[in-house]
Amino acid sequence: MISAVAFDLDGVLVDSERTWADARRDVALRNGGQWPGGVEATMMGMSSPEWAAYLHDELRVQLEPAAIVDEVVGRVLAIYRKELPLLPGAEGAVRRLASRWPLGVASSSNRPVIDAALAASGLAGCFAATVSSEEVARGKPAPDVYLAVAHALGAAPADCAAIEDSNNGIKSASTAGMVVVAVPNREFPPDPDTLSLAAGQIDSLHELTPALIDRVGPPS
Repeated sequence: MISAVAFDLDGVLVDSERTWADARRDVALRNGGQWPGGVEATMMGMSSPEWAAYLHDELRVQLEPAAIVDEVVGRVLAIYRKELPLLPGAEGAVRRLASRWPLGVASSSNRPVIDAALAASGLAGCFAATVSSEEVARGKPAPDVYLAVAHALGAAPADCAAIEDSNNGIKSASTAGMVVVAVPNREFPPDPDTLSLAAGQIDSLHELTPALIDRVGPPS
């Protein structure tokens, strides 16, 4: 049976995919880089070392990767300090599931962004473990961040449910062996083949309940 639940952060709990895309675009164009169509989707799920290298190597941004990360993260944190764009139903969903299981966060956001978002949301105390993909070898769609959060929660990946919204996130959690519940991102929706990897799909976090997790989880 399910013994722990891992949430993605961006696009699942926080409406931030456009915030990240705009911050990267601004840094790229202000520093001699390019911004062709489709790059937002390409970078979804990448860890900060991966997307900074992509901006530097592929989009020709004239900053060193570490400086790219600092510039982008600074812009995202500035927005969060003004107002955290928590998605509808996020607080209720987290608190409902936290009453039943230990929860974790498996996010592509940087550690300062994860900590700031959870603090601003008032939900930090609901999570027993948080892992940033900058703290593991590979970002999503590799399974590393989900494997790490399962380990931190003391649970086997096959006994964990993951809540995800994107192509790379769903692939990451599925490859880790977790039961995936998809909440498809409206702006960057996952493709049908990737959605087929999910054991369940919901339109809103208002639908995310312990009963749903029980239905899609492995049989006892």
